[in-house]
Amino acid sequence: MTNPQEFYIQEKATYETALEKLKRQLYTISTLRLLVFLVTIFTIYFYFGNFHVVAISAFIGIVLFGLLLVRNATLQIEKQLLLEKIRINTLEISVLEGNYDTIDAGKEFIDSNHFFSHDIDLFGNRSFYQYSNRTATKEGAQLYAKYLTENSIANIKEKQLAIQELSKKVQWRQHFSAIASLVKVEVSSQTIIQYIKDYQSVLPSYNRVLTTIFPLASIMLIGLVSLGIVSFSSLVIWFFIGLFITGSQVKKTTKIYNKSGKAKETFKQYYKLLEEIEKEEFSTSILKEHQHKVQSENEKASVVFRRFSKILDSFDQRNNVLVALVGNAFFLWDIQNATKVEKWILTHKNTVENWFQVIAFFDAQNTLANFSFNHSTFVFPKISKHHSVLSAIKLGHPLLNADKRIDNDFKIDNEQFYIVTGANMAGKSTFLRTVSLTIVMANLGLPVCAEAFEYTPVKLITSMRTSDSLADDESYFYSELKRLKFIVDEIANDRYFIVLDEILKGTNSKDKAIGSKKFVEKLNASKSTGIIATHDVSLCVLEEEYKSIENYFFDAEINNDELHFDYTLKKGICKNMNASFLLQKMKIV
Repeated sequence: MTNPQEFYIQEKATYETALEKLKRQLYTISTLRLLVFLVTIFTIYFYFGNFHVVAISAFIGIVLFGLLLVRNATLQIEKQLLLEKIRINTLEISVLEGNYDTIDAGKEFIDSNHFFSHDIDLFGNRSFYQYSNRTATKEGAQLYAKYLTENSIANIKEKQLAIQELSKKVQWRQHFSAIASLVKVEVSSQTIIQYIKDYQSVLPSYNRVLTTIFPLASIMLIGLVSLGIVSFSSLVIWFFIGLFITGSQVKKTTKIYNKSGKAKETFKQYYKLLEEIEKEEFSTSILKEHQHKVQSENEKASVVFRRFSKILDSFDQRNNVLVALVGNAFFLWDIQNATKVEKWILTHKNTVENWFQVIAFFDAQNTLANFSFNHSTFVFPKISKHHSVLSAIKLGHPLLNADKRIDNDFKIDNEQFYIVTGANMAGKSTFLRTVSLTIVMANLGLPVCAEAFEYTPVKLITSMRTSDSLADDESYFYSELKRLKFIVDEIANDRYFIVLDEILKGTNSKDKAIGSKKFVEKLNASKSTGIIATHDVSLCVLEEEYKSIENYFFDAEINNDELHFDYTLKKGICKNMNASFLLQKMKIV
């Protein structure tokens, strides 16, 4: 079994060694460039009167200098990738040590009305999203957040297999993420997709013929002028004709340039991501299905993206004064490139979105696989069709320190409810969040924090954290009632695992006890399954009335004037409460 931390330390060291070697290569190339430049200048100066020597020296010098520039640019990209891979491995080492505050917390995904995400801290500071997220694109991050919140129980076995396969492809995943991290986009891919989908042709249809004939005519005319067959003044007239034709469409071509030019860097990097997806071998159905989406066209998606990237690069040369004059005058440069852009968009407008979605898919899948690799001691849930909804041995919360975490055995059958009582700080809320997050992870296909875990896939719904709203003129109690009504409506239409923490907190004790008892009885009658944590031990009498209800508790003991917790789930009813003790201990009363 691979130790993740040792692996990352070794990978980091390997990349750092490669980086040092590459830096030496860059220094050598920089020195050679300077040497070529000086030798060329010296040769030209020394043999200035000899045209042939000067011409040959200048040609060789320019070619060598150009080759060194190209090589330097290639090595600079490799350097950026190495630096990014070093950063990735450094981050993984840091996260495994418990430091992950620098990762995006996904606060934009916080939704207090969601089925469970707000209650179990899926998003926000020190959340599961912040701990696990390794997406490198905005779209990948959005898709990963969707995975966490969609409450889907479909194809779990296939999800597990895909995660297990990708988990082993660590270098491939890191290389993919490194490339994706280098994308510096001006606009989101969603904006680009929408622009392409909504695009309507604005250029005249005769442009395709014009941009073919005019450059050929220009070349012929230049040849005839060079041979003295046609006067130079004819070339001057042709020059201005070309500028006039280009100018007649300048508003349209400029609009296309301004809109499409913003996507240049995106396509330049994304075609590399598509290449990585296309050439990798996958065996699981989900991964192969998405890979096929970028391979099923007449041309691979990476080739199509790369061609568009080159068109946009070429179009960008309109900002060069020489190209703007000569290129437009003799080759209708702007019209040519605008026509190519428009043709590409109209040809691929119905498939581009799918290709972007495939990139986002693998970005999000890499995050799931990375989590699996980092937690080699976690187990993949065994899917069962038995009466038991959930059966776990040594179940723990994945974000808690493994050396300090107290794990619990836990089993609950279908249509069964557990009432969990316990003293303050004894572990009730942590246990509820552990069970809830484990269900979410299991439904995603992730391994869970347990020695053994078997379950029947089930959707999750919770009510653990409600608040009042001044903006909506809504009291705390009314807010909680709305949440409970939401739960009742949902379980009438689908099967859910329900997790509740201290219901009806916003009313007096007697009313709370009566209302809570009636609500639990309603849930029990609905054939639902779940856990209810409460300080109200009067609810525990329901165990005597209904076979489907059982009591469990977390205990606290006072020894030598100190409060002790064992955080262990036990069968029965909590007898020891600690509020009065804590008030006295903290000298509040």
